[in-house]
Amino acid sequence: MEIPHIPVLLEEVKETFSQINDGFIVDCTVGYGGHSEALLEQNPNIKLICCDQDSEAIKFSKTRLKRFEDRVVFEHAKFSTVVKKYEDYPIRGILADIGVSSLQLDKNSRGFGFESETLDMRMDPQNPKSASSVVNGYSQSELEEILRDYGEMRDFKRVAKTIVDNRPFESAKELALVLKKLGGKPKIHPATLPFQAIRIEVNNELGELDELLESIYTSKLKNCLVGIISFHSLEDRIVKKTFKLWTKSCICPVGIMRCECGNNHSLGKIITKKPIIPTKEEERINPRSRSSKMRVFRLK
Repeated sequence: MEIPHIPVLLEEVKETFSQINDGFIVDCTVGYGGHSEALLEQNPNIKLICCDQDSEAIKFSKTRLKRFEDRVVFEHAKFSTVVKKYEDYPIRGILADIGVSSLQLDKNSRGFGFESETLDMRMDPQNPKSASSVVNGYSQSELEEILRDYGEMRDFKRVAKTIVDNRPFESAKELALVLKKLGGKPKIHPATLPFQAIRIEVNNELGELDELLESIYTSKLKNCLVGIISFHSLEDRIVKKTFKLWTKSCICPVGIMRCECGNNHSLGKIITKKPIIPTKEEERINPRSRSSKMRVFRLK
């Protein structure tokens, strides 16, 4: 079958989970099954829980992984919910690749790309909020907020005003053409950061990541590796900060003279002092891997 997506950091993911010899690995974002297939091939005694909110991805991966069907459980849901649902299973690993897949970016009907004739950007087609409702329905101040916070743009006010002055927009292509006129950094399309901000807002991407990490923190899981692959600085900062908090044994408020919490709250240890990034060879083969970073934590 034709594979529409190249999984990032594939060899690094395989190495990270290579010593797991029993139980389950949760692939929180199975996408088109690249990581899952590699783990099932490499670790013959493990089973996988494959989750995705994109029904098209689930359908594709069921076909791709059919030869492993007795070792795979599929879950059509947001990745923030899957750990709690399966926390009583013997979970030995959790993988979350929280980027947008190539099929979502490249398929015109999904409305993610600059040339798309729609304005959608929903990872879950059942999501009531779309890029169209954000771009055409948000106030200028609301657009400024998401462009500033999720796009980390300095000129967020000018971009928000441009969107408001030129709407309504019928397609991502139309929006990209208007944004292109604003100019920007060399080699970076001026619509890149605005599109990122809109996509994050539509799919509540940072909120979903926070909820996933909180669900792991409050779960019953023990002896489990957690690998999170992120694609922009906002996500990576959340993962880095959270993993650091998970190592703290004392969680008393700052200023307390004597520990009152029991000093036994550490969940485990950080495996990756620095994030794992793609090799130059991977970047050459798959340019979309360039911004990917993986951080790994071991729950004790």
